Amino acid sequence: MVASKNHFSLYFLLLFLLVLSSCDSKRFFEENKTIPKSVWNRYEKIRFDVMIADTSAAYDIYLNVRNDMTYPYANLYFFLETEPPAGRVYMDTVECTLADYSGKWMGKGFGSIKFNRFLFEKGVKFRKAGKYTFLCEQAMRVIDLQGIKDVGLRIEKE
Repeated sequence: MVASKNHFSLYFLLLFLLVLSSCDSKRFFEENKTIPKSVWNRYEKIRFDVMIADTSAAYDIYLNVRNDMTYPYANLYFFLETEPPAGRVYMDTVECTLADYSGKWMGKGFGSIKFNRFLFEKGVKFRKAGKYTFLCEQAMRVIDLQGIKDVGLRIEKE
């Protein structure tokens, strides 16, 4: 009887670990960077280096944002610069909505911290293999932006 309970527990644990590991099977790259003291200076760029080998695959690119309740705005504007291994650098302006019209925070999380993931581009095909650098810069017309805890980049393979 005790042996069968142990076997059941072991099988349950293995099944649980298998389910957990398969939940994020699309993730190709993900890195989140903590903003010191939750104050993002206008001139501090956040850098993500990504090695791309498979240029035939399509990728979805997301921006991750963790904010706390001291964030004074409903949205967040980014400048996102993409530097390919060779060639022209691309600059985009991205708007991320963090609160709805009534002021209720969007995203997941309990307490005073919320997490949001925003789709930046879908079905991207990188033209050249090599290191791609993504630089994020806050574009909110203030020098020191309060309440942003982390900024991240996630790339999923379609």
